[in-house]
Amino acid sequence: MDQQAQSDELSTRRRSLLRSTAIQTLLAFGALIVMLVAFSVASPYFLQFDNITGILLATTVNGVLALGVTFVIITGGIDLSIGTVMTLSAVMTGVFVTNWELPVSLGVAAGLATGTAAGLVNGFLIAKLKVPPFIATLGMLNVAKGLALVISDLRPIYFTDTPSFNEMAMGSALGAVIPGFEIPNLVLCLFGAAVLASLVLKKTILGRYTFALGSNEEATRLSGVNVDAWKIIVYAVSGLFAGLAGVLIAARLDSAQPSLGLGYELDAIAAAVIGGTSLSGGEGTILGTVIGAFVISILTNGLRILSVPQEWQTVVTGSIVILAVYLDIVRRRRQEQA
Repeated sequence: MDQQAQSDELSTRRRSLLRSTAIQTLLAFGALIVMLVAFSVASPYFLQFDNITGILLATTVNGVLALGVTFVIITGGIDLSIGTVMTLSAVMTGVFVTNWELPVSLGVAAGLATGTAAGLVNGFLIAKLKVPPFIATLGMLNVAKGLALVISDLRPIYFTDTPSFNEMAMGSALGAVIPGFEIPNLVLCLFGAAVLASLVLKKTILGRYTFALGSNEEATRLSGVNVDAWKIIVYAVSGLFAGLAGVLIAARLDSAQPSLGLGYELDAIAAAVIGGTSLSGGEGTILGTVIGAFVISILTNGLRILSVPQEWQTVVTGSIVILAVYLDIVRRRRQEQA
């Protein structure tokens, strides 16, 4: 009976969390619609096709990073290294393709493997050595940044001998099917990655254990789950998405820029939080994260069109993140009181 009561309690809590996450996602979507309408009224340029395409491209890299970090945040952890791991992955792609003159496919594989390896190291430090996630990933942030600079010899790596790399990313398969709808393939990668991440989070054992770790790690451990192994896998997934982001940004810029990366992790975490992923763990959706990524991109783009200074754009974005975290705290308190 006690086990049945605990099971019923967990089921009730799970349903409550799902309702709470759905409400937060709807709020984020509502904010997205309001911004679209407001900026459309404020500037006739905002809804032009070129600007919309620019917003989609700006969202792609940040969105892919946010997909990976969503898994980590749901477990109650954090990954501050994804921005510089992205840069290191881009540099390794450049080394394979340009410096070593290997096929582009091997370069892409190298970028993905680099990100995954960094994630595995993060997971090992956190799960096995019990280093706090903030410290472990902050250290990896600097390690990846330094390695990117050392390996590239402080210089960008250009893909001048492989123009197909940029053409595949910035070309439009959709435009070939629907004339006038030239959305770059890079954007399709974001939506494809989002669908894959959503399926993993909802339909696989990894997704179930991700939520379990964030809801009650000790109870999950006592139920016989190898918590350390699954935590390492979750951080490896975050690294894999960072590697994918590195490949995408290298393809978009047609170069690997070793000085990029810092600050991307904050935008990615902000996208996840705005979309309803709780920093306390146990809550989050991929749909919400994608919406959050678009909220940040549209806000930045709209403020830029309205000629708002860069420093004030940062202030506004930061304020929205604080508001999103505060709403998460309020939701948590109401759940505890219910």
